[in-house]
Parts: sequence; C-alpha cells; structure tokens
Amino acid sequence: MAKLEVLVGLYVKNDALYLEYRKAMTPILLGIGGDFGYDFVVGKVLKKETSNDINRVFTIRFPSKEAMDTFFSNEEYLEIKEKYYKPAVEHTTIIRSYEITE
Repeated sequence: MAKLEVLVGLYVKNDALYLEYRKAMTPILLGIGGDFGYDFVVGKVLKKETSNDINRVFTIRFPSKEAMDTFFSNEEYLEIKEKYYKPAVEHTTIIRSYEITE
C-alpha cells in the first residue's frame, strides 16, 4: 500500500522548544497512522534550491494525502504548533513529497 512521504528542511532557532513541539505532536501523528522516517541535524548545506537556511532535515509519513490534511487541520495540533513550533522554527522548506510503498 502506498503512503505519502514528505521530505522537510527546517531552520530551527530554538532546539528546546522544537523538542517540546515534537513530543506534543507525535501522539497525534501516530494516532492518524503517520510517523517519522529519517531525522537529521545538519551541520552544513552544500546546495539548496531555496534562500531559506536549513539545519534540520526529516521525513514524515502519512497513510494518505487525506490523512495528512486531517493531521495539519487538527485543532489540538494547531494549538501545539502555535505554542511551540512557531517560536522554535524560523524557516520551513518542503523539499519533496512522494508516494512510497513498504
């Protein structure tokens, strides 16, 4: 069965708040059947297609596009995003999204 995976680059400016964001939002993500794949803290970016700085790269998976849309519009998630993500992350870059089969 194909899943939707998104490759994301961030510029995290507050690691402690970002960690709180991940702790708070992960149960919601898991609850809709999503998960994280890879997660990297990046020391140096050699080439990029954006003017945004990037110091964190990860993949996030969803069972479908509909599940992703449900996750990102979830009221509890939006409250967590406002409290932790917005003050912790300066830039978000969606590098790619694609279907995967496992």
